[in-house]
Amino acid sequence: MVQLTDFLYSGDTVIHILHKYATALQREADSENDPVDAAHASFLLGMLDMLEHNDFLTSQSQRIREFYKYMAQKYPYLAFTLRGRIKSLIRTEEKFNGYIVSCCRSVYAATGSFPDAEELLRQEERFRDLIAYRIVISMPACHLKKGSERAEVEKKLIYEIANALPGFLSEREFRPEKVFNRQKCYSSLLNRDIRPFYRDYVEHPTASGYRALHIAFYDEQAKSNLEMQIRTKDMDDFAEIGDANHAVYEQNQEKERTGGQSDLRGMNACFDKALTRVENLQKLELSKIDVNMFRAMDNYRINDGCGLYYGRQILPYEHLSRFQNDEIG
Repeated sequence: MVQLTDFLYSGDTVIHILHKYATALQREADSENDPVDAAHASFLLGMLDMLEHNDFLTSQSQRIREFYKYMAQKYPYLAFTLRGRIKSLIRTEEKFNGYIVSCCRSVYAATGSFPDAEELLRQEERFRDLIAYRIVISMPACHLKKGSERAEVEKKLIYEIANALPGFLSEREFRPEKVFNRQKCYSSLLNRDIRPFYRDYVEHPTASGYRALHIAFYDEQAKSNLEMQIRTKDMDDFAEIGDANHAVYEQNQEKERTGGQSDLRGMNACFDKALTRVENLQKLELSKIDVNMFRAMDNYRINDGCGLYYGRQILPYEHLSRFQNDEIG
């Protein structure tokens, strides 16, 4: 069975690794007549094309930059950032296979049998954040009206921004995508007509306390999915350096992707392959990996210059309030 971990020790670049792995995966899919591995290979080739030919990223960032300019004009008193990144190769591979494992687990628990190939192929549709952008806002305390609570003011602002975002980007060939397993309740601050497109983790935080607004789009020009997250600075701090930080999130995801699966091993080939790929990625000793522009002293001290582990930043816009000493009427 071919897996990503077979290709991480030869000193190749991420581009070469992706090409070799996807090609080997396609070859194996053809020999075993495995449509799931074939779809997996196709997905990786799409990621490869994104990394090799990034003209569309220039187009995409220019169109998204229009929303940054809109915010700078409408909210000159706000400090905010708009950043983008391409998901790392390791996290992408973990997540793709994790969807297969999760689908097999849930279907087997409900029916006593494994999902067919058609159901497994639909799991790729859940992968909408290969490209992700994040808007983080902060209201300078000097601009707050007397008696106002900053958290409440910022909360109203992120919903206001969320209400404007789908229509604004739709005019620039971004199509908002309806979410899977839509929530039943949303904040009254979120317009009813756009609720089907949002995950409202502000009104309904996750178990870890994570809060943000998430929305997915399909870029009609680039023919690719992307996700937008909207947070306040306090929400972002909690997600980045608090109890909901990404390292803790990934640890929980690792447990979810592999926990309690041993009793199903050996019963389904697709499940076995996906589970083995996830387990071996989670056992990686990053200091032993030899990938160009990547180096790790251990699994905590990592310098990733190629998007192998941390992802690749593609869009940094920062806006600092121009009115630090002026009162806002």
